[in-house]
Amino acid sequence: MSDSLVEPGAVVLTRGQDRGLRLIGLAGIVGGALLMIVAVIAWMAVSSQLRAENITISDDAPILAGEQVDGPIDAFVQASVINTHALEMADGKTYAELDMDDPVRATVMDASFLRASLFTSVVSFGVALFAAGVGVIFILFGWAIRIMVPALGKAQPVLRR
Repeated sequence: MSDSLVEPGAVVLTRGQDRGLRLIGLAGIVGGALLMIVAVIAWMAVSSQLRAENITISDDAPILAGEQVDGPIDAFVQASVINTHALEMADGKTYAELDMDDPVRATVMDASFLRASLFTSVVSFGVALFAAGVGVIFILFGWAIRIMVPALGKAQPVLRR
């Protein structure tokens, strides 16, 4: 490319830089697509496992009473209801606050474990959603890079500083 075709202050890419940037853009698109696919698979797996447990939201829940637990909101609501029931049983005391020989201590401990399991599923849904969001961002960045750097043999972009 001769100097007369380049505007003053423009950035000119060599063939190697051109190829490298387009490859980085493609890697972003492929990586983003893979993140989105893995996120969907993780979401479906956690949802399926929750459904397999046949947990039904308690009738005294503030919302979604009687619904099957298979999503993050359902799991969160059921965990809150379990906590309410455990605190009622233990006169407002948590597992750690109960005496070692208290007869409801084992039940409150089980409630605590159930809540922890439900909250773990809520976090898993959140991680899957985050991975999907990052995947979308990767795809957009990869696409933007590939648009800014034309394919070999096409006109070079003129980028102003």
